[in-house]
Amino acid sequence: MGRAGCCYRGAERLASPSAVRRFRPLLLLIIGLCCGAHIGQCQVATPQCRIQKCTTDFVSLTSHLTPAVDGFDTEFCKALRAYSACTQRTAKACRGNLVFHSALLGISDLMSQRSCSRDGPTPSAHPEIPLEPCNYHSRTQHTHTHSHSHSHSHGHGHSRSRPGYLFCGLFGDPHLRTFKDSFQTCKVEGAWPLIDNDYLSVQVTNVPVVPGSSATATNKITIIFKPYEGCTDQRVYQAVTDSLPAAFDDGTVSSGDPIHTSFGADGVAGKVRALWISERSPGRHVELHAGYIGVTVIIRQLGRYLTLAVRIPEELAQAYDDTQDLQLCLNGCPSSERIDQAGHLPLPLSPPALGLQQQQLHRPSYASQTQAYPHGATHVFAMDGAKERCSEQLEVLDIYFHSCVFDLLTTGDANFTLAAHSAQKDMESLHPHRDRWRIYPRGSAASYFHSDSQLIKKLALLLLCALSVVFM
Repeated sequence: MGRAGCCYRGAERLASPSAVRRFRPLLLLIIGLCCGAHIGQCQVATPQCRIQKCTTDFVSLTSHLTPAVDGFDTEFCKALRAYSACTQRTAKACRGNLVFHSALLGISDLMSQRSCSRDGPTPSAHPEIPLEPCNYHSRTQHTHTHSHSHSHSHGHGHSRSRPGYLFCGLFGDPHLRTFKDSFQTCKVEGAWPLIDNDYLSVQVTNVPVVPGSSATATNKITIIFKPYEGCTDQRVYQAVTDSLPAAFDDGTVSSGDPIHTSFGADGVAGKVRALWISERSPGRHVELHAGYIGVTVIIRQLGRYLTLAVRIPEELAQAYDDTQDLQLCLNGCPSSERIDQAGHLPLPLSPPALGLQQQQLHRPSYASQTQAYPHGATHVFAMDGAKERCSEQLEVLDIYFHSCVFDLLTTGDANFTLAAHSAQKDMESLHPHRDRWRIYPRGSAASYFHSDSQLIKKLALLLLCALSVVFM
């Protein structure tokens, strides 16, 4: 029968002295990060103890380093020396602080592993950043660094924070995720503006999906990149069902002079332009990159309809006047156009009348995540069948899963399963805040679990800190 319990064979070796020595630097860094990020959950730090800032600065200096790149050890040792110097400056105030002493041991071990000398160069406090006017990231980073240096030179205690980003997505019948992470299901038949500001305009056109239903879906997307002096002239991109071009309306695929160096997946450096189009799958998946304003747009066609995902800097999204206040991504759909009820998505009680002219299909096998089903092909889904189909692609029972079920019950079009799956993946690719990815329908069991997630995280941190003390 063997021994009872949930441990696997050999697990007892994890607590051996050799294992503890081997993983001690990692454990110490975990202690520093978990306890430093949540002061008071492992040990309360005094206001004068600045070990949290020392750890944060070290992470900032090393987050971009890759061991496979030449010069890694040199730069990592510089960061370690700076980390060590920072701890020395705050040693008196941090006397008796667990995080502080964990950091000291971690620094010592890492220096031994990397053969770093105690004496040597450290990173420049404010390295010179080349300004690229047509690269939004370069402009904002330069502004942040200059503002940070300027505020310290004048004794101010704060500086301009780095720019934030917003996400908006549209898919299905259609389901809208706004900049505020409000999730809505709307009718909005005809042409509607998603985004309309001084830099960018995005408009969608929605058409009815099945007779007798108020649900619509997107069959046309028009995007206008407005002129930006010195970087690009105006460019217009338009996609309609069965026409997802890899070029702007004038036939060009990019705009502006080469502006900065970009490293591809193969590590090869190359120049990119201020605005360019990338075709990921001909006729199915196109991405538009506006580097001069930090905007990324993903457009897909799945079945007969289109999906869209956008990431945009917050300061640019707010650059509009009173005549541009009708923006679905910004303010959501008008109440008269809402199908959901304050976040609750009512599911149809019976399958729709799809019409005798439409082809009735038995449940087909799922061959590919990206292959769409034939246009016009429909299937009458019952509730259990719709949930089973959606669960093939959407493992988490969040709003994307519920939207998928709603779309199958409403339209019978299996392509909406692919649309919900792709919309979720695009959101995960572009949404800047991982802790906001999951949205659960109001009243669902998952929503109650999600509301307790902060408590669970705190308990996990306390457990992690307790375990770290045992290892030490």
